[in-house]
Amino acid sequence: MKKEMGIARCGLACCLCSENDNCGGCLSDDCKDKDLCANRRCTIEKGINHCYECSENCKKGLLGKIKPYGFTLFAKRYGEDKLLNRLEENERNGVVYHREGIIGDYDYFDDIEKLIEFIKTGEKTT
Repeated sequence: MKKEMGIARCGLACCLCSENDNCGGCLSDDCKDKDLCANRRCTIEKGINHCYECSENCKKGLLGKIKPYGFTLFAKRYGEDKLLNRLEENERNGVVYHREGIIGDYDYFDDIEKLIEFIKTGEKTT
């Protein structure tokens, strides 16, 4: 985990991303998708760094997917530090962010509250 890379604007975990050796993340100027990312454009327009800082509850761009939306909601509720600490602890306990390509253990949820509980505990509930 590269904790110093933190969380992307949309909530994805740059700190755990399998691409973080070649990418500075969306907060940097070398973001490879910076011209395409709706979340990056929106946060820059609003003068904030992350979607979780916004008072709106939208599903624009990558927030239309459960993992970034769940991470954003977790950070809104508990803060980015708590999210980073939980991701780090979960990784130590065997939770994998990117197992196959960009799909990992956080991607197999269809209920946002179950994903948030998984982030909190590292254990899947049924």
